[in-house]
Amino acid sequence: MKALVPLVGLVGGVLTGFALFNGFHWQVPPDFAPYLSVAALAGIDTVFGGVRAGIEGRFQNDIFASGFILNSILAVALTLCGNQIGVDLGLVAVLVLGARIFNNLSLMRRFYLNKIALARKRIQEDNAAAFANIPGSTGPNG
Repeated sequence: MKALVPLVGLVGGVLTGFALFNGFHWQVPPDFAPYLSVAALAGIDTVFGGVRAGIEGRFQNDIFASGFILNSILAVALTLCGNQIGVDLGLVAVLVLGARIFNNLSLMRRFYLNKIALARKRIQEDNAAAFANIPGSTGPNG
């Protein structure tokens, strides 16, 4: 259940942002767009990390909240510093955070696929055991 907390937060944030930007016709100034995109990507990375931690049974609200804020601030600060010295560190942040997001997503996918496979195997074993207990049966192969 704790795995849903970051996911609900992400969906709520996206819906709130969508409503605010469309309802009030706000626009992000082009000078701030790279920073906002890197901060959003850092936030998404933190959300997927939180979902993964929830699946693994080690999710903690305080670690999630502080990580969300600090990761976003750090990503923006690195992008700003990179722009000051003429190096596109925003691109580096996008690559690293994107790789982390895909890694967390693949681990979550594997977890659920393994869970489904184990459930199927358990059902097959239960069916085989039930069939073996039928009087007069010689086994599943007849």
